Amino acid sequence: MTKALLIIDVQNDYFAGGRMELVGSEAAALQASRVLAHFREQGQPVIHVQHVALSPTATFFLPGTPGVDINSAVAPVGEELVVVKHRPNAFRDTQLKQILDGLDPDELVVVGMMTHMCIDTTVRAASDFGFDVTLVGDACATRDLEFKGSIAAAADVQTAYLAALDGSFAKVVLADSLIAG
Repeated sequence: MTKALLIIDVQNDYFAGGRMELVGSEAAALQASRVLAHFREQGQPVIHVQHVALSPTATFFLPGTPGVDINSAVAPVGEELVVVKHRPNAFRDTQLKQILDGLDPDELVVVGMMTHMCIDTTVRAASDFGFDVTLVGDACATRDLEFKGSIAAAADVQTAYLAALDGSFAKVVLADSLIAG
């Protein structure tokens, strides 16, 4: 069985001192790094996705800044592919679909950031393309959201998005479960 790991936007701006710090980014990166180590040990393909903001109004992931760099917890090594994207959906205007078609994985495992944005849009797109998706919930992070004066805490946002994806678009698991096999 071939699995491919997709690591989405684990970039420095999402960590302490970054321009868009997420709640739980360190904990999520630790779990993502464990999943990455497992894939490397198994010799399974790894694809890193890096968001580079091109909009003149963007406030983070700006080209040429340390914040756009992939975090050292999951930094690419050797021949691991890096797909650069400019929109939340990692498939849109990138070569990701063609790369995955070439790898033809039985399962696409996803980790990364932000759960409510790039993880959500990419997982839904992957499912629409027919990929069998496993999302590692504790290897993802998000942030508080505000709508018309009401605040949704990051923990609630995380729960809501993982619950919405689980079963319909992906199987949501914990890193320990995935690694155990």
